[in-house]
Amino acid sequence: MNSENKPKEKLRMCIVCRSQSDKKTLLRIVKNKEGQIFVDKTGKANGRGAYVCKDKQCFEKLCKQKCLNKAFKCNVDAEVYEKIGQEIEQ
Repeated sequence: MNSENKPKEKLRMCIVCRSQSDKKTLLRIVKNKEGQIFVDKTGKANGRGAYVCKDKQCFEKLCKQKCLNKAFKCNVDAEVYEKIGQEIEQ
């Protein structure tokens, strides 16, 4: 087997700190066609995805700067930010 057949790691950018990281190390938040915004634990949910580092500093900036509002171009409920915070603490 040569290295050309090896699948490349999927890199994604954190919407807060703009650092690139492997898709598996980031938390994916999705906005689906119905306008629901939720944490995507599978990484495969349909809809517009935004990635955030699983880091307390990034989470604090995410809330303070309302980065999800910018990423999804809509008003995001405080409840969504709370759920993200719970997910990061785990």
